[in-house]
Amino acid sequence: MTMTAAKTPSTRWAMRYLLFIAGMGGLLYGIDVGIIAGALPYLESTASVAWKLSAQQLSFIVAAVLLGSVLSSLFAGALADLIGRRWAMVLSGALFTLSIPVIALAEGYTPLLLGRLLQGVSGGLIGVVIPLYLAECLGADNRGRGTGMFQLLLTVGLVVAALIGLYQAQSVETASVAAKLLTDSNAQQAALFAAKDHAWRSIFWMCLTPGLVFTAGCFLLAESPRWLLQRGRVDAARAALLRTRSAQDTETELREMQRAASPEGAGAATGPLLSRRYVLPFLLACLVLACTQATGINSILAYVVNILNQAGLPGSVANQADVAIKLLNALMTVVAVLLVDRKGRKFLLMLGSGGILASLLVAGALFHSAESGRQDLAPAVQARVQGDALELRFENTTLQSLGRAADGSAQQLTISYSYGPFTNVQSRRSDEPGASAILINRADTVQADSVIGAFFRRIHLNPFADPAAGATAPLKIEQAMVGPVPSEQHGWWVAISIFAFVAFFAVGPGVCVWLALSELMPTRIRSNGMSIALLINQFVSTVIAAVFLPTVGQHGYAAMFFFWAGCTLIYFLAAAFLMPETKGKTLEEIEAFFNRKNRA
Repeated sequence: MTMTAAKTPSTRWAMRYLLFIAGMGGLLYGIDVGIIAGALPYLESTASVAWKLSAQQLSFIVAAVLLGSVLSSLFAGALADLIGRRWAMVLSGALFTLSIPVIALAEGYTPLLLGRLLQGVSGGLIGVVIPLYLAECLGADNRGRGTGMFQLLLTVGLVVAALIGLYQAQSVETASVAAKLLTDSNAQQAALFAAKDHAWRSIFWMCLTPGLVFTAGCFLLAESPRWLLQRGRVDAARAALLRTRSAQDTETELREMQRAASPEGAGAATGPLLSRRYVLPFLLACLVLACTQATGINSILAYVVNILNQAGLPGSVANQADVAIKLLNALMTVVAVLLVDRKGRKFLLMLGSGGILASLLVAGALFHSAESGRQDLAPAVQARVQGDALELRFENTTLQSLGRAADGSAQQLTISYSYGPFTNVQSRRSDEPGASAILINRADTVQADSVIGAFFRRIHLNPFADPAAGATAPLKIEQAMVGPVPSEQHGWWVAISIFAFVAFFAVGPGVCVWLALSELMPTRIRSNGMSIALLINQFVSTVIAAVFLPTVGQHGYAAMFFFWAGCTLIYFLAAAFLMPETKGKTLEEIEAFFNRKNRA
């Protein structure tokens, strides 16, 4: 079915407003994912000192948004069915707005983690409800471009987050220059600490305005016509369609929706989520969403400044590259929006996943070449442990005492250590100005018991480390890898490979994943099926983000990039052999296609 009747100025305005507010939801989603990249270096420099945060706790703060998305994905579809798509969008905006002061005013690990979880809950609701709302409100002729606007504003959100981070990075550098003019070294450190603490808090405060705009704007939207029709509110569904369609198109689409919902229609069947008629599109959507996150996209965007620093780019240059990456993401998303209803979803997914695979292999090879020259000085570092603690200032004299010849080049030390089941990682660069000493002690590593951990141990499951086991275990230096800091040229080669990764992701999975999420699901299971598929998506992303810092600390960045490349290969094969083409088809026509395959 194609809408051909001319639209009036009022319907065009209503369509633009719908896309603007839905796009603002994408903006918030992008901020959710991207804002931590600029804040993390300053959070790591201040909170880890003031609040004694471990690398694992910092990973949890990064991953908390993704964990919150997992939690909200459990009930997002049911909530959207219960209160409607529009009110679920209002709730998601209110939660995001509330999270900002919770984070920016935090004075400890718990409120910071809570604020990030609230952001994640908001993001999980947005990720389900807005694609659902767009799929049910837009016609077949503009659903691809319309849903692409959600992804486009998502990438704009990433750019906004990167620009905020760059602005604060420049503020910190200015404060650092001013601090060097102070004669007292303690005053210098205090001034620099205050500048970094103000930087990460300001980064979050600057995100408050779009949250307010989105929340207020949702009140003026119409409810989804398909949700209204499911509840027998035919007149309300007609009125909702008339806001963005001509009278002729409204009646045509309404008749098709009623026919699909009739006892003879494809959408009227009942049955569980995994019944035969639903299992193929449901599992295909889940596979696409899981593979999208398994490319490592969220972790790369969240840790991109750290990754580029490790690759050899200095701090401010890494922030500038971060902004360039986010801008490229937005520009290539515009290309995807223009192509998605012309070339189709299947073609773009194959093109995107193939390019991602090549980019990850190049980045992994670059890191492997840089990391292969590292030397493990764990025995020498272990010999410097006094009692159950270690204090080590990373300087040229320290390198010589550990048995590493200092050739004058910048060196990097990464120490992986454990107290029984509790592990942590710390890194230092010898050319980092004003770098603090590496301090390792039991109090900062062995975390206190939690209600959740105690519960799982009580039922003989142990996904969490037992504090009792870490209370007496000796400090063991697992690894102490020392190697030269890669050259700035090497850093730019890694940056170029990440540029290519982001470009291919934006053209393919970036836009198509939201269409796969909403288009492949039949009407009967769309809201709950989308919740479960996004739950799987966010679970994969959360696990990758949570283990990122410990993994690269122990095994290097190359291992992480090669793992993502293996997952992307599966993605390419799924797009090539399992994904059907859905461009130009109504939701009811797509559902009828899968029904025919099940009967065949």
